[in-house]
Amino acid sequence: MEDESKSVTAPVAAPAASAPPVAPAAPVAPVPLERAALERALARAAELQAQEADPGELTLTEAQILDVGNEVGIPAKHLRQALAEERSRVAVPVERGRIAALFGAATVSASRTVRGTPAALFDRLDEAMQREESLRVKRRFPDRIAWEPRGGMATEFRRILNVGGHGYRLARAEEVSATVIAVDAERSIVRLDASLANVRSQRLAGGASLLASGGVATGILVALGVMAAVAALPVAAGVVAGYFVARSHGPQVAGAQLALEQMLDRLERGELLRPSLLSAISASAGLRWP
Repeated sequence: MEDESKSVTAPVAAPAASAPPVAPAAPVAPVPLERAALERALARAAELQAQEADPGELTLTEAQILDVGNEVGIPAKHLRQALAEERSRVAVPVERGRIAALFGAATVSASRTVRGTPAALFDRLDEAMQREESLRVKRRFPDRIAWEPRGGMATEFRRILNVGGHGYRLARAEEVSATVIAVDAERSIVRLDASLANVRSQRLAGGASLLASGGVATGILVALGVMAAVAALPVAAGVVAGYFVARSHGPQVAGAQLALEQMLDRLERGELLRPSLLSAISASAGLRWP
């Protein structure tokens, strides 16, 4: 019997059923940003750009800034307003200590956008500060004027008697200044600052002297053998009186702030007094008529 070779063919596996194609996920629409979030994002983007940019690339002219604002849809008048506010900014340290919290700040400020050119506004402010607050020019810059109190017995009597009814709430300030920056051909930013550091120092020194006087009186009474309860009365009275004297700086701060705001109100409404003929004659003679 002849052996026949039988070839065994392995069974071929049936092809697996192909999986249906997976459709690509639809892109998720970004969540709209609120205004505050948008401002933070833009500020962060500008910060990152500033970190990578060369120092020479960080300087832009006003025309370039206006072009950038036009590209992102910011009106030119708003950009000019923002630029004027930035240029009028004065570096004043913010007080956060206990002295400022308890007794009042050492500086007050107020700003406003008013109609007028810097030259015209400076003239009106200078006349008002000298006439109504008994100040005199300390320094004059192209975009800033600083005044200081005018001395003399006549000036002091005017303040005491409140001649003219102005109140002279800025007359004792260490320095009063005005910064005026043009926004456009018709409007300007006016910023007024008053330094009251000297006034606060005087109030604090007065309060400390009353406290010290009470302490000395108590020490004398103790040395004389007076009862402790009675001997403690002068120092207690000194503490109370000294505290209220120091606290009296608060109304001074409020009054100076009000005076700056009222000056800007009148400047905005065009109510600041123009120099009278008598004032002009006096000024030409080197005098200042009240």
